[in-house]
Amino acid sequence: MYKIGIIGDGYTAADLLRLLAGHDEMEVVSILSTENVGRRVDNLYPQLTGFTDLVCQESNLDIIKNECDAVFLALPHGLSVAMAIELLPAGIRCVDLGADFRLKDARLYEKYYDKTHEAPQMLEKAVYGLPELYRDKIRVTDLVANPGCFPTGAILPLAPLLAAQLLEPEGIIVDSKTGVTGAGRTLRESSHFCEVNEGIHAYGVGTHRHGPEIAQELSFAAGRPVEMIFTPHLVPMNRGILTTAYARLQPGVSAAAVREVLEGKYREEKFVQVLPPGLMPHTKWVYGSNMVQIGIYTDETSGRVILVSALDNLTKGASGQAIQNLNIMLGISESKSLNFPGVHP
Repeated sequence: MYKIGIIGDGYTAADLLRLLAGHDEMEVVSILSTENVGRRVDNLYPQLTGFTDLVCQESNLDIIKNECDAVFLALPHGLSVAMAIELLPAGIRCVDLGADFRLKDARLYEKYYDKTHEAPQMLEKAVYGLPELYRDKIRVTDLVANPGCFPTGAILPLAPLLAAQLLEPEGIIVDSKTGVTGAGRTLRESSHFCEVNEGIHAYGVGTHRHGPEIAQELSFAAGRPVEMIFTPHLVPMNRGILTTAYARLQPGVSAAAVREVLEGKYREEKFVQVLPPGLMPHTKWVYGSNMVQIGIYTDETSGRVILVSALDNLTKGASGQAIQNLNIMLGISESKSLNFPGVHP
């Protein structure tokens, strides 16, 4: 039984505990906090009553080094680097759910996160934790940069088509709608009920931090720079992301070729489903699950493709994918504790 630690006590930490409650090869033995030291986790999150008796401990990394084989860093950006620097030499495998190791260019990190990266030499060491693209690298690393929720929904449908050179690498548009839990549990005016309910609005237009992350991974897939724009929108629902991506086909590419590439790429994948022709995904179909569903519409006349994906931002967009990554890192069955459908209706 692997002993696991969690640093952080927000929504992603709660979802880690929910999902790991059914894991028979990992046991969460410690959770570190700053704001809730001394409080039981099931008092913070009553849905966990009967599934954990952990008490939030102070953020002392000696606790992790003495008790754990691996740790989830469920923290805001800027806090994980120093912890990884100390934990990795102690033999602790790290999955960072924050943004500190996602971008390979430290200058982009500084531009979008307003912070100088403390250890730019570690950016190449970290493996981007999208198992469907980087499984072999994840298997042999001790540091995974868990992808952002928006990038997961954008990269999975687009990357295989760019890698197969079916899409033009210019003019890609990514439009995403997200639930309010993406903003985290910290109280802020923009996520108050009366600010969000019965409305929808774009935010971070042209400046959202997940934009360069999406562009980075799409460029890696294409083997050359990809030009894309990304716009997120906040919608009045708790959890879920619906992403619609628009792209131009390379000359002569057929609808059948688009479907063949995506179905071929994901046919054996447990957590990515390419839906049948004419069916588009719904966030309620993947609610609470580690699934991503992808719908395809190809217009050969205009030479355009529309790709729609749905995922749960807290599960495949964060905690579920983090567990998927750690399963791989520890040599455990990849779907362990994640093999269940979404909750609908």
